[in-house]
Amino acid sequence: MDVIGGIFVFWLVMSGVKSEEVNSVPSCDFPAIFNFGDSNSDTGCMAAAFFPMASPCGETFFHEPAGRASDGRLIIDFIAKQLGFPLLSAYIDSIGTSYGHGANFAAGSSTIRRQNRTFFDGGTPFTLEIQTAQFNQFKARTAKFFNQAGWRQSFLQKAIPRPEDFPKAIYTMDIGQNDIAAAINRVGKEDSHDVISDIVQHFATQVQNLYKEGARTFWIHNTGPIGCLAVTMHNTHNPVAGYVDQNGCVNYQNDMAKEFNEKLKNTVVTLRSQLPAASLTYVDLFSAKYQLISNAKKEGFVDPSKICCGYHEDANDIWCGNKGIVNGTEIFAGSCEDPSSYISWDGVHYTEAANRWIADRILNGSFSDPPIAITHSCHELGSP
Repeated sequence: MDVIGGIFVFWLVMSGVKSEEVNSVPSCDFPAIFNFGDSNSDTGCMAAAFFPMASPCGETFFHEPAGRASDGRLIIDFIAKQLGFPLLSAYIDSIGTSYGHGANFAAGSSTIRRQNRTFFDGGTPFTLEIQTAQFNQFKARTAKFFNQAGWRQSFLQKAIPRPEDFPKAIYTMDIGQNDIAAAINRVGKEDSHDVISDIVQHFATQVQNLYKEGARTFWIHNTGPIGCLAVTMHNTHNPVAGYVDQNGCVNYQNDMAKEFNEKLKNTVVTLRSQLPAASLTYVDLFSAKYQLISNAKKEGFVDPSKICCGYHEDANDIWCGNKGIVNGTEIFAGSCEDPSSYISWDGVHYTEAANRWIADRILNGSFSDPPIAITHSCHELGSP
């Protein structure tokens, strides 16, 4: 048995869940995916709404910018692959899109709570509240067009979900990192405990709204170790004792992420009792990402503080795909020679190789509560 398999069995034992109980339930056969999130799962929303991604983004898999803040695929892309679907189209993208197997409402810089910023100072209008409103409109409009006379015989009918697909679909959610980043930036100016509680409550409200619209299966990622983002680790010089952990991650930032995750998990437990027909799986993305960072060299990656795309030297920071002046010379902040050996693509987002590594370890349920694979996540453990 491999290590991951051992972890899975151990988790089952500790959870009081029998392995035969998990294996006996049928696969869910989801007809569609509807995703909500930020840049960690944005497959083209911000690129379609504002400015396209710049080269060298997308170079590894797509060989051109593909609306993703990475050299290739994101975790949501590997989720789609695992479930047998094509890559998800961004809801707001109007060119070359197909929504027959779902839609992606995620947008870079998105937060759970409303923002007081514009796109030009790092914000986005596509908060989780707006994303769920877009979903509601998408659901209503597709139902209207699907039932029009002659629609069933048309080619376009294949490009939208059937009305009966919505309650049978899986609803994936990966958002909260930008809320935590905003709270970190305001440490000392407001009570972070109250802020995190409010963020989680706003999240619960949107899950409830989706449930009212018929959503039943939720796959919910917690937030990753924000104190381990390469741009933070790379720019932390000569820290005082206790400021960083053994991997060079900033402790207080990770502590805030952990508090958010604990409250999010408790909220998911509460939602299970409030939404009796729903199946809600909580996925500990923090632990999966931290495991990768802790074992980077063993897993074939370079130091996790190193950044593949961009220029970050001698107090000069030029972001991936941009030009800047260093010592009087204009340089282009391109990518490293081998992105597959890096965890961090641009200092904030992960490379395709890192995303694949994480997806391989979360999709089988090894980091989930309940510990069930995504292909079986429509079932509550103990309920056929």
